[in-house]
Amino acid sequence: MEQTLLLNATYEPLRVVHWQKAITLWCQGKVEIVAVYDREVRSVSFSIKLPSVIRLLRRIRIRRTVDYVPFSRANIYSRDRHTCQYCGDIFPTGELTFDHVVPVAQGGRKDWENIVTCCITCNRRKGGRTPEQAHMRLIRAPRRPDKAPAVHIAFGLRNAPDSWRDYVYWNVELDDDT
Repeated sequence: MEQTLLLNATYEPLRVVHWQKAITLWCQGKVEIVAVYDREVRSVSFSIKLPSVIRLLRRIRIRRTVDYVPFSRANIYSRDRHTCQYCGDIFPTGELTFDHVVPVAQGGRKDWENIVTCCITCNRRKGGRTPEQAHMRLIRAPRRPDKAPAVHIAFGLRNAPDSWRDYVYWNVELDDDT
């Protein structure tokens, strides 16, 4: 089913929502429809083209506290760029775990400075030891991130509608065949 790009009042992309949510927001008077798909949905009394891009009528402030990044598995993976901090290989999220540099059994804490992204193989090899005890070396020492990650909207480039191109920053070159 078609997805809808939700923009802030300032035309910044916020997220991708289901087309039904987009129509609900429009009926509530919270958004305006900026672009539509060719496809229509019909009710008993009216029909409407599916919205492709909608824009909030009131600007919402995105809280980006510079000195606070929530401690979470996803943010650890993001900080370490999905790279095992022992072998240096990049893995998809499903093949990653996190590792306590100093194991909890040896007094290690669960915080930014003691947890790193790790592949399953390296995590098993290290076990309940410190990197020195396991004769392994960290690629980069763990630390608290300086700033919160930017808003990230993920979707397949080839699947993104043409109507989104004016509102989404593409960090790759667009080919004619996309």
